[in-house]
Amino acid sequence: MDKLSIDGGTRLEGEVRISGAKNAALPILCAALLTPEPVTLSNIPRLNDVRTMLALLGQMGVKAERGDGTLALAAATVDWPLAPYEMVKTMRASILALGPLLARCGEARVSLPGGCARSISTSKDCRRSVPRSISTTVTSMPRRDVSSEPRSSSTSLLSRAPRT
Repeated sequence: MDKLSIDGGTRLEGEVRISGAKNAALPILCAALLTPEPVTLSNIPRLNDVRTMLALLGQMGVKAERGDGTLALAAATVDWPLAPYEMVKTMRASILALGPLLARCGEARVSLPGGCARSISTSKDCRRSVPRSISTTVTSMPRRDVSSEPRSSSTSLLSRAPRT
């Protein structure tokens, strides 16, 4: 284990900028789907999962623009409530888009996430947590053949809520 050893009799003083936490930023990014109003966030880390989530939100119709330490999101139009496997295969957090998409659009299709090997008991948890008026189905869809990857199928959640 690495350690930092400081020798000397001088007291340490100064400031350290703490970067934003990925596991806090990703749900907040997805929450921007809930409103058509512009959302401005600060201290969002520049990490692969954040870039992937921004790309996913972008294909749904959300516009994102980075400024000086800020990230502006505009979800005035969410016209594609789909998170395909090709976009989410590297990120477990993609499942976070399901709730906001369902609330905003009345339906959502989110492929089960990739990322690390930890499991997500999505089907059981979704069926238990959503109202009975919302139908949730787990479907297996053939995945587009990619020459560098073996043929496989992805699993996605399709949820529909009744329109009010």
